[in-house]
Amino acid sequence: MPPISPENWDELALFGRKLADAAGEAILPHFRIPAAVDNKSQSGFDPVTIADRNGETAMRQLIEAHFPDHGIIGEEHGVKPSKSGFNWVLDPVDGTRSFILGVPLWTTLIGLTFEGAPVLGVMNQPFVGERFIGGLGQSFWERGAERRRLKVNPAKSLATANIATVAPEIYKTPAQKNVFDKLTRATQLTRFGGDAYFYCLLASGLIDIAMDAGLETYDIAALVPIIEGAGGIVTTFTGQAATGGGDIIAFSSLALQQEAMALIRA
Repeated sequence: MPPISPENWDELALFGRKLADAAGEAILPHFRIPAAVDNKSQSGFDPVTIADRNGETAMRQLIEAHFPDHGIIGEEHGVKPSKSGFNWVLDPVDGTRSFILGVPLWTTLIGLTFEGAPVLGVMNQPFVGERFIGGLGQSFWERGAERRRLKVNPAKSLATANIATVAPEIYKTPAQKNVFDKLTRATQLTRFGGDAYFYCLLASGLIDIAMDAGLETYDIAALVPIIEGAGGIVTTFTGQAATGGGDIIAFSSLALQQEAMALIRA
């Protein structure tokens, strides 16, 4: 278990909020402002902007100043090895496609792990002033002085459940397509395009199943403590730990997970 007491966690959560604020200050000046978009992919479209790079730089500077023995895993600026077992996992703009279109569904993701186990998760949307924080078996929604404890709202069955994912085209392999096809056909409502927001809305009791194929650790590490702290379940499609990334699926209850996985295996 990570060497974290409630008091230590509160201190780390406060620091996570500071990281989110710093990233927001670096990112927001570029939102809804026409700017150059670079493509990181050789075979598709993986956009990155100055906002992504500046947001991560701001967070890395704070981490290196306050926790120099902590490692950093960042989408834009790579890996700094840890000397303590702690790693900050950073995605300054999760949902860059939304960002470059001016849609406020992008977020900043800040995760903290200890020897691979999730300790703290922060999801921040500075344009709307909304923040989700989770860890130590609890999750909260915050906006300004408002604060509310999060709790999932389990669907009764797959037939009454809603499901959310980024887009159909991310399911590329036969195994990935099998999961997408079976679950979207079995549920009553499917929505696309929410990126990390969908997982936090599951923790808020509004979404029943959130899933995406081919995630990196910086896409999901921050969301695991938020989901689990609200009573949800998040794993890979094959039931493995989600923090390291992969094909990820989250459920609002164990019963819903069991029903869905039985359908997938069938």
